[in-house]
Amino acid sequence: MPTSNQATLSDTEFSQFRQLIHNIAGIHLSDTKKTLVAGRLNKRLRSLAMTTYGEYFRLIGKDKAELQTCVDLLTTNETYFFREPKHFDFLRELLQKPGAIPSGRPLRIWSGACSSGEEPYTLALLLAERLGERPWEILASDISQRILTQARNGVYDLEDGQNIPRHLLVKHCLRGIDDNQGRMMIAPALRQRVRFAQINLNNALPDVGLFDVIFLRNVMIYFDADTKRQVVSRLLKHLRPGGHFIISHSESLNGVNDTLRVVKPSIYQNPDA
Repeated sequence: MPTSNQATLSDTEFSQFRQLIHNIAGIHLSDTKKTLVAGRLNKRLRSLAMTTYGEYFRLIGKDKAELQTCVDLLTTNETYFFREPKHFDFLRELLQKPGAIPSGRPLRIWSGACSSGEEPYTLALLLAERLGERPWEILASDISQRILTQARNGVYDLEDGQNIPRHLLVKHCLRGIDDNQGRMMIAPALRQRVRFAQINLNNALPDVGLFDVIFLRNVMIYFDADTKRQVVSRLLKHLRPGGHFIISHSESLNGVNDTLRVVKPSIYQNPDA
């Protein structure tokens, strides 16, 4: 039974939030996600002194700032440094191949659903190690403005850095002291090389140019088949000929796209022009 300060999310209310998040972010919430939605929104309801989810749904229908807060709460996903390490091993190997590093322009990588920043900072650590003074750029995007603010700050619990190789941790991460004891910060010199931007992959994409590698990991599992096709199609317009498209090991492009060449499981290549 719910406690006195725990609102109950009805099936009708859940359907309303499910349709809303699908319309905005393309995310499909199965029936099993009802408890997750209730849990993520309940604290917000309490902070606003609301007693029902229906009351909150009416609020977000007329308050754009609160709507963004709701989207932030329902779209934030778990991530961590050097997640699915085979992808970063592949990138290291790729950068060692002759001609893999562009001449006369920066190497460009897009982290398409960056969440709290661990993926783009992992990429930044790797590129700083492999490319030295050669130019590179990382675009990190997410639909959630709140999580992007957290990512820009680049502050994490020390235990979050356990997958970072020690030599990179020492060189590029600062250990917190006093009030920040037990925390670490990505060094400013590295942090400023990652550009964070709020981008909804479910809408027309801004003109962000072309990329040598696009990461789209652990986000398509929340999309239905049609949304997957549309999102991948939008992103591929920004992938250079010969560039690589990397998805999670738990995802597949079967039935989503037939123009990319499979390099390894979950790693695809755009055909050369």
